Amino acid sequence: MSAKHINLNRLSAAGVLISLGIIYGDIGTSPLYVFKAIIGDRVISQDLILGGLSCVFWTLTLQTTLKYVVITLKADNKGEGGIFSLYSLVKRRAKWLVFPAIIGGCALLADGIITPPITISAAIEGLEIFSPDLKTIPIVITIITVLFLIQQFGTSIVGKAFGPIMFVWFTMMGVLGISHIIHFPGIVKALNPYYAVHLLVTNPSALAILGAVFLCTTGAEALYSDLGHCGRKNIRISWIYVKTCLILNYCGQGVYLWSLQNELLDGRNPFYRMMPDWFLIFGISIATAAAIIASQALISGSFTLISEAVRLNIWPKVKINYPSEAKGQLYVPSINWLLWVGCLIVVLYFQRSENMEAAYGLSITIAMLMTTVLVSVYLAKKKYPIYLIVLFLVVYGVLESIFFAGNLAKFLHGGWFTVLIGTILFSIMWAWYAARKIKNRFVKFVEIEQYFDVIKELSEDESVPKFASQLVYLTSANFSSEIESKIIYSILQKKPKRADVYWLVHVDVVDEPYQTNYKIEHLIPEKLIRIDFKLGFRVEQKINVLFRKVVEDLVKNHEVDITSRYQSLSKFNVVGDFRFVVLEKILSRSNKLSFWDKLTLDYYFILKHFSLSEEKGFGLDLSFVSLEKVPLMINEYDNVELVRIK
Repeated sequence: MSAKHINLNRLSAAGVLISLGIIYGDIGTSPLYVFKAIIGDRVISQDLILGGLSCVFWTLTLQTTLKYVVITLKADNKGEGGIFSLYSLVKRRAKWLVFPAIIGGCALLADGIITPPITISAAIEGLEIFSPDLKTIPIVITIITVLFLIQQFGTSIVGKAFGPIMFVWFTMMGVLGISHIIHFPGIVKALNPYYAVHLLVTNPSALAILGAVFLCTTGAEALYSDLGHCGRKNIRISWIYVKTCLILNYCGQGVYLWSLQNELLDGRNPFYRMMPDWFLIFGISIATAAAIIASQALISGSFTLISEAVRLNIWPKVKINYPSEAKGQLYVPSINWLLWVGCLIVVLYFQRSENMEAAYGLSITIAMLMTTVLVSVYLAKKKYPIYLIVLFLVVYGVLESIFFAGNLAKFLHGGWFTVLIGTILFSIMWAWYAARKIKNRFVKFVEIEQYFDVIKELSEDESVPKFASQLVYLTSANFSSEIESKIIYSILQKKPKRADVYWLVHVDVVDEPYQTNYKIEHLIPEKLIRIDFKLGFRVEQKINVLFRKVVEDLVKNHEVDITSRYQSLSKFNVVGDFRFVVLEKILSRSNKLSFWDKLTLDYYFILKHFSLSEEKGFGLDLSFVSLEKVPLMINEYDNVELVRIK
């Protein structure tokens, strides 16, 4: 873990400012559309204003503050947060925990497709106050396209401006709210939970209102996901300021709406209407900047989520670039352009931010429910009293189920879109995970010790042409006493491969995010060496680089000699050649599988066709790699009787 990373976990003014810029984009831009969604096409009334405000306040208090800021931030994995970090902490408790992890991850990715369109559209639609006939869609599409175009260059430079801009944004919202509250201080009585309960009990469209209220807390998952970038203390302190500004602004919107009782909104956005005319252009500009920052946070979060999923073997291997040296800076081209296409579809299909509100929120309620399940298991792992765990599970299970029901009411009006996206993503993650389990069931391991003599003899048998001076195999065997039978077959039978030294490399992804340990075992002195890498789920698996570093250390310690054994080269101390052999499993026609296993593997091989190859996925130099295809034998051949005729 870098020093820079550790420092962020200490409370500091810089850390608080960074927190403002990184993690509050989504939840911080919610005032742009939440109250507009709560009112909808309903007649504005005191009950609706006070009840809506009360619901927003207590949602931010119970859901964001208590669940995430107070409780969930405790579940840090060596300083890292997020649903996959949480899963890594608890996955050994039960195998079924992979379900909530995958479902939650897919829901968050689906959210990454809807957040940029709704926040940017809501901000740009403020310009319609000046020009009612303005076509906002081309502007929104242009901003979104530029945003995705710049991802490949990294965002560390513009990222430094995020904190100050978001500080201006939150301060502006707080000041606007106060400027209205002073004219009607009585609005603060809405913080009494009575008004929330009264609205939900008496209003026939209570579920629909709850679906709109939930939009105020959709960014709560980001508080936890970006724990590693900001640190727990910085998040908790900055949230005090953020929540204060949000509540002040919502109350200010309530005061504005108070003067419109018995009317309809008719497309008016209370967020912009509460601004003085002279300030509108500045307010819209700052809102647009905040919306872009919110979108950037979701995009970066999606990249991090996918990179973790790849290393946890629940997403196909994809190309991951590191455009800068800044911690956490990565770029996943395939996901970048998939998100871009998804965002354009959302903008073109839904057209307006109020239409997008129907699609927004449903996937996040699912993600929050999954986090609740995983946090409960984490609390049990930490031996918290059982009554507290049950209380947490019941309170948030019920609360989030109610919000889920409220958002489900919007299913036919757009909620189906994020469910569809989430389902497609789930099918990919589950197929990749399940296919790996199916393959592992039928991988045959043998005791490696029984082959020590023949490997040593082969290495010294000059009648066999030398395949490579140093021959390297990637093995999935967890124990050094075992090896896949396919590797033995490759070395001894497929084409006998003579080498001076044979290397077995095993990669184990561990629960700690940034661990980079390795272990060496000399199975046959100077002939067969095994390296076990233990890499954190956030460490890039550049096996080529890591292997070279280990070999250099071994040479320096005089544990291995990699000088070429060819007479003409050895006298000049030329280093011998290295060659990696990658065994790619293919499904042979003779295999007998159940219907679901066959369907899963067929889907897996389709995904594999579009993913990075094994050698590219492990960062191997392709000029030093030999690829061998081996059949994945599920069942033995049927007994076939043949009769010989003369």
